[in-house]
Amino acid sequence: MPANTLRRGLIEAMVEVVDPQPHQTVHDPACGTAGFLLAAWEHMKQNKKARDRAVYSALKNKFSGVDIVPEVVRLAAMNLYLHGITGVDSIVEAKDALLGAGGKTYDVVLTNPPFGKKQSYRIVRDDGEIDSEREDYDRQDFFVTTSNKQLYFLQHIMTVLAPNGEAAVVLPDNVLFEGGAGETIRRRLLQNFDYHTLLRLPTGIFYKQGVKANVLFFDKKPPSEQAATKDLWIYDLRTNQRFTLKERPMARADLDDFVACYRSGHRAQREEAEKFKRFPLQTLLARDKVNLDIFWLKDHALDDPDLLPSPDEAAAEIVESLETALERFRNVAKALGEKLA
Repeated sequence: MPANTLRRGLIEAMVEVVDPQPHQTVHDPACGTAGFLLAAWEHMKQNKKARDRAVYSALKNKFSGVDIVPEVVRLAAMNLYLHGITGVDSIVEAKDALLGAGGKTYDVVLTNPPFGKKQSYRIVRDDGEIDSEREDYDRQDFFVTTSNKQLYFLQHIMTVLAPNGEAAVVLPDNVLFEGGAGETIRRRLLQNFDYHTLLRLPTGIFYKQGVKANVLFFDKKPPSEQAATKDLWIYDLRTNQRFTLKERPMARADLDDFVACYRSGHRAQREEAEKFKRFPLQTLLARDKVNLDIFWLKDHALDDPDLLPSPDEAAAEIVESLETALERFRNVAKALGEKLA
């Protein structure tokens, strides 16, 4: 089973629980070949309200996406066209989303930002020449600077969400525990957004083998002195779970329990289960650096050889850990150099 098939099952589950409605706008700031937009389109056009001809006609104008690679944007446009989402203008733009959205906001953001340690993009001018390589962004709506690409994307998503907007974002583990800018962003997320659900994913589903990822679900709330987040519910689909692309591929059915626990549209009726636990806000804030890298299940991998990762997966995890440590040392060295200058 190819990787994109595994991702499709997860994307469909994410769209199902977020449940975008026909009147809502849906955006993906790192859309690739438009997998999230297509899944949202298929979901929304099945809504009873979409049976109305006017609603169905307007539905095609509710989607938008951005990707920095022009070739990928062309593939996305073709993919959308083949699935019946057509218009005079392409709904996917070829640009760097992190440069800003021009004040636009969206009701729903579904995305899987690109993985990487540093944010370094080659900016191509209209004449095709390379202008520069961008490693940071000077945006008034960003509240921290960082070398972590995913933290930039998370800030961008927090900015472009409309009031009461909903987001489901695939991000690596380091977003949950990184200090400095990471801690600042997590505190802002808990304060200004209802960060209600975290899905811990098995390794290798969205990123390269050995890289651990999650889905963060959060809603934008009106400004208030009271924190918007009351509880964070975490579903552990990683501990004691080993999926591979060939021998043990993850199927859409493996997400059925998560979808049931999520209680889309009825989150107040959630109940704890073995894999699904509630963590009150005060418990989260009391953790060192607001570390949200939380597990509670006993890992039986040491007792069951079948649950141990393959040698290449274990090696990839070690490499990932070393790269993360090296990046931290580089940041420390850079900070020391700036102080001594």
